[in-house]
Amino acid sequence: MRKIDIVNNVVDKTGISKSDVLVTVETLLLEIKNNLLNGDSIFLRGFGTFLPKKRAAKLARNITKNTTVKIAEHYIPFLKPAKSFNKQMKKCTAEINKKLKKTNK
Repeated sequence: MRKIDIVNNVVDKTGISKSDVLVTVETLLLEIKNNLLNGDSIFLRGFGTFLPKKRAAKLARNITKNTTVKIAEHYIPFLKPAKSFNKQMKKCTAEINKKLKKTNK
């Protein structure tokens, strides 16, 4: 699913104009991004917490040149799902697996 698909779904379900929904979605994503860039976390009840996750410095291998490369400490965006969301995904995963097994027979 792409951003425009989300916008279209919200427009279909709410009747709000497409331009208003697009501005809202863009603003939401921009706020999440800016807060993560500032080192803040974002908590969305029932969905999860976006947070900057620290990756320690490490040595890696460039196998094509057979050399060692230093990778500096850095942060990545991370989503820690809410417990209720995890439960729903586990239930969904089991149902999807059942459907896939039926179609493969």
